[in-house]
Amino acid sequence: MSTHRDIAAQPLLRVDGLHAYYGKSHILGGVDFEVGTGRVLSLLGRNGSGRSTTIKALMGLVPPAAGKVALDGRDVAGLPPHAIARAGMAYVPEEREVFANLTVEENLIMGMQPPRPGIAAWTVAQMFDYFPRLKERRNTQAGNLSGGEQQMLTMCRSLLGNPKLIMIDEPTEGLAPKIVTVVSEAIQDIHRHGVSVILVEQKLTITMKISTDVCLLGHGHVVFSGSPEELNQSPQLLKDWLAV
Repeated sequence: MSTHRDIAAQPLLRVDGLHAYYGKSHILGGVDFEVGTGRVLSLLGRNGSGRSTTIKALMGLVPPAAGKVALDGRDVAGLPPHAIARAGMAYVPEEREVFANLTVEENLIMGMQPPRPGIAAWTVAQMFDYFPRLKERRNTQAGNLSGGEQQMLTMCRSLLGNPKLIMIDEPTEGLAPKIVTVVSEAIQDIHRHGVSVILVEQKLTITMKISTDVCLLGHGHVVFSGSPEELNQSPQLLKDWLAV
C-alpha cells in the first residue's frame, strides 16, 4: 500500500525502455531516466547520440517504437503532441518555430493555457520581465526578430502553457554571449519556480552550472546518470562520450 511519502518521492517523469527509429535507423535503443519535480536534467552526448530524438519522442513528434513515458504517473507514450502538451509537457525546438506573421505579443497570447490546479499561472508580464527586449518589440512581427529574440519568444510562449515540465533543445545555439547569459539565467529562474526542465545543450560549461542532474547518452543508450559533480569526477566518461 502506497503512503503519502511514497507518492511524494515519485519522479515527475519516468522514462523506461524508450526506443525510437528514423526510418529503418534505430536511434534510441532503450533509454531510461527520471526527472524529479523542480529539477533540471541535461541530456549530454555527442552529435548523433540521440539527445534531440529523445525529447522529440517524449513529445510525440517522433513516434516511440517501444517503452513507457510516465508524466505524473500517467503513460503518455504514443499520444499525439497536443495531448502530451495538455498533460503538462512543453517543448522548445532548436528551430525556434514562431508564428512569423504575428506580433511578439500575439505569439505569446497563442501559447496561453488555463492555469493548473494549485499552480500559479505564468503571465505575459512575467515574460516581459524575463526578456525586456521582447517588451520593446511587442508589436513587431516575429519573423523580423533576431535569432536570439526568437529563442526568447519560443521559450516564453511555451511557458505560458503552464507546463509541469519544459524541454529545451539547444537554447544557446548561435547566440551572442550576452544573450546566452540572459537565456541561461531565465532557465535557472524557471527551475526556481518549480517547473522541471530537460535541457539539450552543447555548451558543457552551461549545463554543468545550471543542471541538478545529467544523463549522458552514447549511441542511443544511457551510459551515465547522476549529478554534474559525479560526472566531473569521471574524466574517462567525458573523454569517451563527449570528446572533452
